[in-house]
Amino acid sequence: MKNQTVRVSKRFSFDMAHALFGYDGPCKNIHGHTYHLTVTLSGKPIIDTSNVKLGMVIDFSELKKIVQVYIHQIYDHALVINENAPYAQSELIANEFEKVYKVPYQPTCENLLLHFVSIIQEHLPSHIQLVTARLEETPSSYAEWHASDNE
Repeated sequence: MKNQTVRVSKRFSFDMAHALFGYDGPCKNIHGHTYHLTVTLSGKPIIDTSNVKLGMVIDFSELKKIVQVYIHQIYDHALVINENAPYAQSELIANEFEKVYKVPYQPTCENLLLHFVSIIQEHLPSHIQLVTARLEETPSSYAEWHASDNE
């Protein structure tokens, strides 16, 4: 078998709340979602027969660790709000809730996805490429990022 490029994907789930500051609909209120993040990577399977990862592009447990440490542990059961929202300065929020993250962007599905993409890219081994990422906010609404759109 010739060493061809293969894509591998893994799906992760976490629960998170957010509010869209200044939005003209009900999502301006704090509300939560069960998010599903699907990450697709590209690379060549390892062909070194002495390597315990023989045949793998990446050990799924390596990808799981990246997402677990840098995304899931931080954002699961957290509240994410725009740092420019007046309620972001509320002592009540800061004192009553453990996981509140004030971000310098509107925490839409699209912007959250872009943030997660940058985190994943930062921690991937150099020989592996992030090809696509998809963040599902509801069963029928999601955002996708494709490397080919951003070359």
